[in-house]
Amino acid sequence: MKFNIITIFPEIFSSYFNEGVLKKAIDKKIIKIKTHNLRNFTNDKRKTVDDTVYGGGAGMLLKIEPLYKAIKKIAQKKKTSGQKIILLSAKGKEWNQQMAQKYSKLKSLTLICGRYEGVDERIKNFIDEEISIGDYVLTGGEIGAMAIIDSVSRLLPKVLGNKESIKDESHQKKDILEYPQYTKPAVFKVSKKEYKVPKELISGNHQLIEKWKLDNKSKK
Repeated sequence: MKFNIITIFPEIFSSYFNEGVLKKAIDKKIIKIKTHNLRNFTNDKRKTVDDTVYGGGAGMLLKIEPLYKAIKKIAQKKKTSGQKIILLSAKGKEWNQQMAQKYSKLKSLTLICGRYEGVDERIKNFIDEEISIGDYVLTGGEIGAMAIIDSVSRLLPKVLGNKESIKDESHQKKDILEYPQYTKPAVFKVSKKEYKVPKELISGNHQLIEKWKLDNKSKK
């Protein structure tokens, strides 16, 4: 799967995508991530990507012209199935695990990282969806883009070492959270107090263990 990121701060992404599971997925050519500096799609010497708001208002908006040029170059076959273009926006639909599962079936995903006060509203004519990662405001869409790429990539075949890892995890089913998990030691002592792993999990009885897991899944 290919991810394109349109941003004015492409350097932000290098450290995150060069570590851990995503780095391995890139090395295995399961995913491809490419950043595109929006300033490279401007015409003036200053590489201006923003301007003041018509009608007044605080802050600046990302201009439509460089965004359109970037989209046109990166996603020339926008209407082709298997491709999506999304804008990271505080006004967008809130991202969740079910959306990650749907997007993991795509061949290509282009993410536009908003900045400043937002983006010229006419961008809606050239994208498929607006996405938010939560009911709060960030200084830009870069963190949201990383979250989306991470949550989608880990659902792709062979990205995680064990395919069973995503089977029972939180949010795999809507509003259902994963059961508590423990590792050694079975008894953890602090001063005179003992913190024990539930006896069912160390019983060796598989039916009892599965029942405990099912009983201890929680709902949001």
